[in-house]
Amino acid sequence: MKIAVMGAGAVGCYYGAMLALAGHRVALVGRASFVEAVSRDGLILEKNSERLAVPVEAGSDPSAVAGAGLVMICVKSGDTEQAAKDIAPFLDSSCPVLSLQNGISNAETLATVLGRPVLPVSVYVASRMNGPGVVRHEGRGDLELSGQRAQDIAEIFNAAGVETRVSEDIMASLWAKLVVNCAINPLSAITRLPYGKMAAQDGIPQLMVDIAREALSVAQAEGISVPDAVFETIRTIPVSMAGQFSSTAQDLQHGKPTEIDFLNGEIVRRASRLGISVPINRTMTLLVKSAERGEADNPQV
Repeated sequence: MKIAVMGAGAVGCYYGAMLALAGHRVALVGRASFVEAVSRDGLILEKNSERLAVPVEAGSDPSAVAGAGLVMICVKSGDTEQAAKDIAPFLDSSCPVLSLQNGISNAETLATVLGRPVLPVSVYVASRMNGPGVVRHEGRGDLELSGQRAQDIAEIFNAAGVETRVSEDIMASLWAKLVVNCAINPLSAITRLPYGKMAAQDGIPQLMVDIAREALSVAQAEGISVPDAVFETIRTIPVSMAGQFSSTAQDLQHGKPTEIDFLNGEIVRRASRLGISVPINRTMTLLVKSAERGEADNPQV
């Protein structure tokens, strides 16, 4: 099968590499520097103790999705609407579209622009780019999805060594992941610390819980039932992924726009509509956006 990946970042490259290793024809759409590196060296996957050169197609033109039997959207949340507009003219009518993105509203945005159902996917992977065309897998890698043809798609991923589950309530899973991201991502970015060192700071574990409780109050008001297991996840991630920086922290480090508006900022917007006070999430959003502006004004040399 031809599988197209729109957004050649750490998530798109990891799953693209796994699918390519399973024998699929994978086309990755990314920036010029990425395309140049992959055209020269292949997509490099660093996983466990191996360093594999994976044969994939790489280009900057959204027309690469033409003829694909599956399209994965892995762009940053702020680029979702434009990505949908870019690929719309080239999508086959029967091609499933998957949103492998942070946040809870991207699939809806994609579906509105494309005029077709989009499968939301909850992604559980720690990965990072080690340079143009080089993706490093740090941990996990499982997926959860629902929607039309979800079982068939799950079988494709499972056959490629990517543990994939079909969920009866994907919104609860997406909300659970959002709550965890809200509790951890901004603090890693603001402190500029990996999870382990971040959580070792006095008061940080309780602050993560307080952020999560605010977010859960919004979910509850919207009728979403999020399992209490999120608190165990928040507690254990800094242990199991001690050396990992959040994606928000990585964006700040590289002078890129963050997704904070679609994480804690999403909680703030929804809380405002519901008349709920979420002062800690509002503070996290403002601090990350302030740091983001600071990085833009003073880029690293």
